[in-house]
Amino acid sequence: MRGEGRGGGGPGGRGGDINFMYGDGKNAKGEKEDATDPNAPKKDKIEFDNINIKLKFKNKDQNQSTWRGFWKKIKTLSPFLWPKKSCVLQTRVIICFILLGFGRAINLYIPIFNKKIVDSLTETPTHALEFRWDWILTYVAFKFLQGGGGGGMGFLNNLRSFLWIRVQQYTTKEVQVELFRHLHSLSLRWHLNRKTGEVLRIMDRGTESINSLLQMILFSLGPTIADLLIAIIYFFTAFNYQFGLIVSITMVLYLMFTISITEWRSKFRRRMNLADNATRARSVDSLLNFETVKYYGAENYEVEAFKDAITTFQAEEWKSSITMNMMSSAQNFIANVGLLLGSLLCAYYIVNTDDFKVGDYVLFASYIVQLYMPLNMFGMQYRQIQNNFVDMENMFDLLRQEQEVVDAPNAKALEAKEAGIEFKNVTFKYTPEKTILKNVSFSVPPGKTVALVGPSGSGKSTIMKLLFRFYDVDSGSILVNGVDIKSDITQQSLRSIIGVVPQDTVLFNQTIKYNIQYGRIGAADADIIEAAKGADIHDRIMTFAQQYETTVGERGLRLSGGEKQRVAIARTLLKAPAIILLDEATSALDTHTERNIQESLNKMCVNRTTVVVAHRLSTIINADEILVVKDGEIVERGRHMDLVLKEDGIYAGMWRQQLESNIEAMANGNGVKAIEDSPEDEDDRRPNGVKAGPGGLKGRGGFGGRPSGGRGAGPRQESND
Repeated sequence: MRGEGRGGGGPGGRGGDINFMYGDGKNAKGEKEDATDPNAPKKDKIEFDNINIKLKFKNKDQNQSTWRGFWKKIKTLSPFLWPKKSCVLQTRVIICFILLGFGRAINLYIPIFNKKIVDSLTETPTHALEFRWDWILTYVAFKFLQGGGGGGMGFLNNLRSFLWIRVQQYTTKEVQVELFRHLHSLSLRWHLNRKTGEVLRIMDRGTESINSLLQMILFSLGPTIADLLIAIIYFFTAFNYQFGLIVSITMVLYLMFTISITEWRSKFRRRMNLADNATRARSVDSLLNFETVKYYGAENYEVEAFKDAITTFQAEEWKSSITMNMMSSAQNFIANVGLLLGSLLCAYYIVNTDDFKVGDYVLFASYIVQLYMPLNMFGMQYRQIQNNFVDMENMFDLLRQEQEVVDAPNAKALEAKEAGIEFKNVTFKYTPEKTILKNVSFSVPPGKTVALVGPSGSGKSTIMKLLFRFYDVDSGSILVNGVDIKSDITQQSLRSIIGVVPQDTVLFNQTIKYNIQYGRIGAADADIIEAAKGADIHDRIMTFAQQYETTVGERGLRLSGGEKQRVAIARTLLKAPAIILLDEATSALDTHTERNIQESLNKMCVNRTTVVVAHRLSTIINADEILVVKDGEIVERGRHMDLVLKEDGIYAGMWRQQLESNIEAMANGNGVKAIEDSPEDEDDRRPNGVKAGPGGLKGRGGFGGRPSGGRGAGPRQESND
């Protein structure tokens, strides 16, 4: 995946949205782009306008309160919040809420006992000094349970946190697993347009925000609001309405100001998140394409582009931070004005009336300070909740992505040791603007081989993807053993009988054993070794220091192209599918390697239904049927010899072109390679004096005549089907 900002982020940028290029060389819009533009003017400083443009809100909803749709979001999360699978965890949740209730009562009684202690130690004409050790003991015990700072470090909170750990882990696991499962259920179309770095960042922030949200609402914001209501009621009843009004008005102003300003600030958080996503995507993009960066000497360009992405993020982060600091100062002012008014009023009553004592001032001041400490945290808590909702928005977007390819309600599992394939008037479009396949019909009897050839972009690989059901047909039907794969067969069972060897095999960054065993998870070591021998890779594996435990590196880059293909063949052999799909499985390999790989492929395809996409025609000359695809239609069909004899046919023209390419290569001094490539020059290496007819090899080479050592001629071409 190659990231190229077109709005000044890359050479020749012309202002626009971010376009990320993927492994097939296409950007997110499906347009073909070059990785670099040698004619573009060089810039000392790369402007990253693309990120700024990306930061624009996608729709009006993002300017609205993130509390909008609060209950809908909670409903989406509800299956993950209550641990319905565990009675033990449910008991923990109940105990946590009981401890929370005890904490509210303790917060009320601590200032009350503080007043009692002060009054007992204050001598008046009507009251002698008292030593109330029981009150002091009770006060200290309550403080132990409450902890410093309004319950932040007390025994109750620590006990509640200990009990909540398992509940939090349950929620995290359920959300992550469901999101991961959902991503795997989405269509190939969605995955081709994703940005891996952004998706990973969204997953990380989303799951973290859920835990933070629960902590904030249940154990911070909720208890703080409960404490405020209890305090207001207490001052109205135990003091008088004036104190109740001072406290309530101060609290209401504080909360209203905090909420309104935090809502206003949420847009800065969103923009910061978007910039963070873009930075992550940029870094992942660059590191995944390490080799491409080296090929074009673009290290400085990548560093500058990444630096500009960080600069954009930090600019948005600064806006978010400075507005937060301004709001905190205003909150502090409101809270202290309330404290000042209440303290002055209480002191006045103590001096001028007999109804108030020094202990009442201590109670008021200590209670207000106790309230203000979590209240000062209210702004942070509300902001954090707001931020959590913002962080969760993208995760909710992922969860709301609908599956494009789904099993029909009455679909059944397909069990087949051999399979026949039939396409009946299949029409398909990736986008409404362009039809890729038009009324395509053909059949492949069980155990037979059909080859697809034609120009790049004609629809050959699309036929493979439709058979594997990466997409559903727009019209027509695809049958396996006479059963419609869309309406009557489950995806899992269909894919279980199909083995695929692609042009570019991508392996997991695991051991060779793991990658082969992926064909049949849980397979015995003996079966893995047998599959490796069938792919002619076992002996090579045994030369490695770690043998089957050798790690292949990211995307299998520690192995050669031929070794990767053999591992892929071994994996497919282990799967033992009824249908084999070969999508230009050898076109990216050198001549010698391809010849050896071709032999392994031919062994694998014996007695299996096989569909081959090929550009090198000599690899498919013995196919049972060759289909020539052009502009989404089958324009020619037949065996190799029949098609070659049609002098004005497309296939015959492709065959001649490949032969001419070999002759030209010989004339330019590449005679050895051209001889190896040429299907007409295999006679010297053919056993028993078997001769090639006018169409090329007979009895050896290509799919259908097994085993094969045939090799395609002509230039390598890229398939963009």
